[in-house]
Amino acid sequence: AADSVETELGYLKRIHRAFSAVCPARHCVLGNHCVDTLTKAEFLGEVGQEGSYYSFDRSGVHFIVLDSCFRSDGEAYQRKNFEWTDANVPAAELEWLRADLEANRLPAIIFAHQRLDVANSHGVRNAAAVREILEKSGRVAAVFQGHSHQNDLIDLSGIHYVTLRAMVEGSGAENNGYGLLEWFADGSIKLTGGRQQRDYDWAK
Repeated sequence: AADSVETELGYLKRIHRAFSAVCPARHCVLGNHCVDTLTKAEFLGEVGQEGSYYSFDRSGVHFIVLDSCFRSDGEAYQRKNFEWTDANVPAAELEWLRADLEANRLPAIIFAHQRLDVANSHGVRNAAAVREILEKSGRVAAVFQGHSHQNDLIDLSGIHYVTLRAMVEGSGAENNGYGLLEWFADGSIKLTGGRQQRDYDWAK
């Protein structure tokens, strides 16, 4: 992260411009590094996104983006006011998630930055409450997450929790990873990894 807001916004403009050229339909998942220097409003305003957590439908799949960049006291992460180990999904967002899944009839995929499948320092502190909502819906096929910068796969109660490698950890191909997610008509899912990201394939 940059030391000044102006420099950080300059970095974000450059990255966002490059991504926009590749993929016009973009969806950002807020992580702790996004708001180390910036506020959520500054980040979201620059990428043209209204909310930090939201859902959308595409090609018969319901996608949900979560925001766990909140401290235990409910304050939102911004400008170095947080510890990276103190990630939480606040009560209002939990209620929104429950209502969103109850209103949905499509198979669902969840995106989050901090991990929802572990109870260590890389996990969301109230991850169990989030998982309970996901499991009760009966519609969530997989969760894609990051934060721990490692390839990992844990299956809990019929939901695949996939931890992705960091996109960039340094220069060179050995220090980055990316993936292409495919959802097939029969409900099977395939993640094709690039660079240091592993491949995963789940049959229906």
